[in-house]
Amino acid sequence: MVNCFHAADILVPQKISLRKWACVACDQYSSQPEYWERVRDFVGEEPSTYHMIFPEAFLNTMPRQERIDSIHKHMEEYLSSGIFRNFRRSFLYVERTMGDGRVRHGLIGQLDLEEYDFTPGSAAHIRATEGTVQERIPPRVEILRDAALEFPHVLLLCDDRRDEIMSSARETDGEIVYDFDLMEHGGHIRGKVISGLGVSLVNAAISRYIQATEASQPAGNAMSFVVGDGNHSLASLKACWDQLKPTLTEEERINHPGRFALVELENIHDEAIRFEPIHRLLRHVEEEEFLSALQPKLRPEGHPIVLITKAGRKTVYLDQEESPLAVAVLQPFLDDYLRTHPCTIDYIHGEDALTALAQEDHSLGILLEGMDKKALFPGVLKSGVLPRKTFSMGEAHEKRFYLEGKRRR
Repeated sequence: MVNCFHAADILVPQKISLRKWACVACDQYSSQPEYWERVRDFVGEEPSTYHMIFPEAFLNTMPRQERIDSIHKHMEEYLSSGIFRNFRRSFLYVERTMGDGRVRHGLIGQLDLEEYDFTPGSAAHIRATEGTVQERIPPRVEILRDAALEFPHVLLLCDDRRDEIMSSARETDGEIVYDFDLMEHGGHIRGKVISGLGVSLVNAAISRYIQATEASQPAGNAMSFVVGDGNHSLASLKACWDQLKPTLTEEERINHPGRFALVELENIHDEAIRFEPIHRLLRHVEEEEFLSALQPKLRPEGHPIVLITKAGRKTVYLDQEESPLAVAVLQPFLDDYLRTHPCTIDYIHGEDALTALAQEDHSLGILLEGMDKKALFPGVLKSGVLPRKTFSMGEAHEKRFYLEGKRRR
C-alpha cells in the first residue's frame, strides 16, 4: 500500500487582514478583468496572496517579467517579515460555507508528486481528471521555478463512501487558526489545525481508505485520488519537480520540499460538492459559418447545447452516439475549428457571465449541461482523463481561495 497524501509543514499568516490576504484562484474570471481590478483596489499594498499570483485576466496586458519579479519579491518579503505561523507535520481541517449555506469539508495536506501522473492512461495512485494542455505548463513553471513559496488552489478528491477521512479530521481536537469571511462573495472559511496524535488518527483513516480502494480495483491499476480542480497547476508543480530531481542526490530527493504539493483533499460524496458545467465563449466568430461547420455533429435529438449571441438563443443537439458526454463531442470539434478559423476561445463559469459576454459583437456563447459527479471516478478509472474543462467544482466565487502555504525550498 502506498500512502501518497501526508501531513505537511503549513504556513498560515497571522496578525493581518485575512479577508485581504485570501483571493480566489488565478484562472478564474479570465474574461472579466474588472473583477481583478476590484481585488487589486481592495487589497492595496497590504499583505495578500494577490501579490503572489499572476491573474490570467492580465496575462496579455501586464508586463510579464515585471509581474513575475514582483511575485518572487513579495514572497521573500513575507517570509522575512515573520507574518507566518509554521504548523509542522500537521493537517488543517477546513469548513467552507457557501453563500447558500452549504458547507464543504476539506483536509489540507501534501501529496507526493512521485505518485501523481497526468499522462492519459496512467496507472498512478493520483491521476488527472482532464486532458492537460502542454502550452499552459511552461508559463506556470516560469513563475514556480524560483518561487520561495507555493499556495494551493488544487482540490484533490477521494471516493470515500464511508467518509472516514473527513470524520476523523472533524472529530479531532485542534486550535482554530482562522475563521473569517472571504472577499467578493466567497462565503466563509474556518480552519482547524490537526497535529500530534490527531495526525496519527487521520493517517489511519487515510490508510484504511487506500487499502479499501486497492482491494476494489484491478491489480496494477489502483487509483486512490483524482484531481478535481487545479489540474494544470498540479501538472506544473510536477514539471518543476521533474526538472529539479536530476540535480539532487537520492537522499536529498526523499524529503525535498519540491517533491510535495500542498492541496486540499475533499470527498466527492460531500453533499456540498456540486459539479458545474464550464461553458465556452468564442470571439471573432461568424455565427452562420460556425453553425455550418457544426452541422455534421448535430442530430434531431441528442445532447442539448444552447448557442447564445446578442440576437438571442438557439438550442441544438449533439450526436450522443459519438460519446455519452456532450463536451467530448464538442471540444474536439472546437479544437479543429480554432485551428482553421481566426477566432479565440475562453472558458466561462456561470450562465449569467456567459450570457453577458456573448452580447458583444461577433461573440458566441455555448451553454453546456453539467456531469454527474458520481461518474467521475469510474470514468477516469475506465477511460483515463476526460476532455479538458469537462466540469467545475462550483461557480467561480466558490473556487478555492489561496490562503495556506508551504515552502518550496
